[in-house]
Amino acid sequence: MLRSEVSMKVLWTIRVILFYLGIGLATVLFGASSPIIFLFPDKIRYFIITRWSHFFIAWAKKTVGLQYRTKGQVPHKAHSVVVISNHQSAWETVFMQTLLPTQSWVLKQELLYIPFFGWGLALLKPVAIKRQKRGAYHQVISKGTQRLREDRWVVIFPEGTRVLPGHHHRFAKGGASLAIEAQSPILPIAHNAGQFWPRGWWITKPGTIQVSIGPLIHPKTGESAQELISRVEQWIRTEMSNIHE
Repeated sequence: MLRSEVSMKVLWTIRVILFYLGIGLATVLFGASSPIIFLFPDKIRYFIITRWSHFFIAWAKKTVGLQYRTKGQVPHKAHSVVVISNHQSAWETVFMQTLLPTQSWVLKQELLYIPFFGWGLALLKPVAIKRQKRGAYHQVISKGTQRLREDRWVVIFPEGTRVLPGHHHRFAKGGASLAIEAQSPILPIAHNAGQFWPRGWWITKPGTIQVSIGPLIHPKTGESAQELISRVEQWIRTEMSNIHE
């Protein structure tokens, strides 16, 4: 039995290493091509760069058995949507690119400085902010509104960092403020990716990630950002409980 367990652990380690080798090679390829890709129009540029995301999800399924199942429908006919999701792993940040229409993420500006990965990421026109800098909140509103006007969906993880399953961080209200300012609906998304790939770089086990897509939540007249984000958080928390059950 002990020898069998050791063999399984070795095999799993090989699978994880194989996953990262494939992702690493793909990242270098797309990142090194970014100066050429930059010359293309926005739509073509976005399509080319997001092939990396599609490869990531497919490669994760093939090498480490990370599959997924979705519940609910993405309202593709909707325009200028703010997407708010819980944050547990690296998986969902990439998966959003394969699930949703043309989008921009709210993310740390430091990510754009990562060789190859950051170069490709910069071509996707993210809302890059310095989290410790004053005015970051207003950057989310101003840059986010601009992206929404460009008919890009804006994806926000309001917990600000990856959170272990079963733990909660209070949702920041920046996404709700953006929705109110731009008069855009919010699409809430809940998932349990952290059960298979928790905070950190090591994938712990294969399995099927549950992704629940909610109904659009529209800002109400006179509603504050805190009231709106509370409604969104309540839906996501309830759905996460249903997923774990």
